[in-house]
Order: sequence, then structure tokens, then C-alpha cells
Amino acid sequence: MRDMGTEAPDFTLPDETGAEVALSALKGGPVVLYFYPRDDTPGCTTEALDFTALLPEFEAAGARVFGISKDTVAKHCKFREKRELAVSLLSDAESDVCERYGVWVEKNLYGKKSMGIQRATFLIDAGGRIARVWPKVKVAGHAAEVLDAVRAL
Repeated sequence: MRDMGTEAPDFTLPDETGAEVALSALKGGPVVLYFYPRDDTPGCTTEALDFTALLPEFEAAGARVFGISKDTVAKHCKFREKRELAVSLLSDAESDVCERYGVWVEKNLYGKKSMGIQRATFLIDAGGRIARVWPKVKVAGHAAEVLDAVRAL
């Protein structure tokens, strides 16, 4: 897991429309990156809806919010439309960005080991440094907690 105070690893990933989003192009304002396991599953849907509900407040604070998973651009597009999401969803199909942020981990579910995304959120400051990290996120109340941290920057 990347540490607070370190430079956020740069990346360029496609969003749900296929447009490329480069982290380096977003310097100058805070950026929230929330990594989640899979589109349209209960916890991931709740998290996306919570960030969507608070998006106007994140924007008023000057922040950009992005969800990142290994789902394809097409799956992200379908998920956004189905759930009427406003947050941008980035496709890390090769899990390269997940690995660089330290959220691509071995999971153990009912004794079966597999690799997957550990739900985590990173708040990146205007200068491109990691200002706050939430590892092993519990979804309830999380988006509001991140918003409070953005406002405190």
C-alpha cells in the first residue's frame, strides 16, 4: 500500500466512455481515487452511489473523484447507466495501477486463495502527493469521511 506523503504513481487509464484520464493532468486540485473489486456488486454499488450523491460537494471543494477497478470500459459504461452514477469509473484491466498503489492483493475467501482488489481510497493533494490513505475500506459512511478530509486539505 502506498504511504502518505509519497508521490502518487502517475497513470493513464480509460474512463467509461473510453476517454483517457491521466493523473498528471489533474494536478492543481485534490483527486480522490477509490479502488473497488467489481462493478454492480452490493458493496461496490453502495460505494459508487455514496460518492455520486456527494459529488457536487466534492466538486465544490475542487476535488475530482474516480473509481478504479479491473472491469472493462464497456462494463463501467453499463454500470454507470444502470445505477445512474455521476462519478467517473476508470478501467485498470491489466491491474497495473492497482499493483502500483498496492491494492492488488491475495484474498482468502472460504479457504480459497485468489488475487483481487482490496477496497481502498487515496486522497491526492494538488501537488500530486498522497495526503491520506484508507486501507480495507468499510463502505458505510466512507464517502462522507473522504469529503471531510478533502475539505480539510
